Amino acid sequence: MTLVIIVIVAVIVIVGIALIISYNRFVKQRNLIQESWRQIDVELHRRYDLIPNLVETVRAFAAHERHVFEEVARLRTQAVNVQGASPEQRAAAEGQLSGALRQMMISVEAYPQVQSNQNFLNLQRELTDTEDRIAAGRRFYNANVGDYNTRVESFPSNLIAGGFKFEKAGYFEVRDESVRAVPQVSFGTIGSVAGEQPPPQMQPGHQSSGQIQPQMPGQVGGPPAGPPGPQDGQPPFTGGQ
Repeated sequence: MTLVIIVIVAVIVIVGIALIISYNRFVKQRNLIQESWRQIDVELHRRYDLIPNLVETVRAFAAHERHVFEEVARLRTQAVNVQGASPEQRAAAEGQLSGALRQMMISVEAYPQVQSNQNFLNLQRELTDTEDRIAAGRRFYNANVGDYNTRVESFPSNLIAGGFKFEKAGYFEVRDESVRAVPQVSFGTIGSVAGEQPPPQMQPGHQSSGQIQPQMPGQVGGPPAGPPGPQDGQPPFTGGQ
């Protein structure tokens, strides 16, 4: 009888210790998620501070692009106003803002004088660095959320999660691939623009990488020149998000 009591007490102690360890691990993971989110929030606020200065600098060179600037300002205000929302809602607002910034950067490519403005270049560089840090913070945050949510759904840790109200956390991610890229300005040629000269054709007798160029009947030299295609490295743009 004494042995049975000892066994029962030992099992209770072991289960109790397991519960305490599991609970403490949930608390640690939840705090890690909150800390990683605060790091993202700091970088988002930095971007909010950079955008007005960037818009005002560009406006001096492209005043008639008013609709682009107004859209960026509107979406920035929208992103600021949803700071207390869920990560999914924040991600949606930030995705739209990134799309508007991307549209603005594409618009200013038509103004070569921007290239000589050091203030704009400095702001653009700071914005790019900030976007890089946001992307890195998002990956770290989502990795922590993934580990935490797996424990919330897995047995037997889901019993602890249900008993102590540990709910699944939301991811912070931009689903549209067109706004995942960091907004950047490419000073130089703009691919796929009406009136742009096509790339120079290969001269007869000169071949690239050892490949043989096909020759059509009655044609002297290389293959017939077709309409110019999109330049390498220039993705098609279908509009802002």
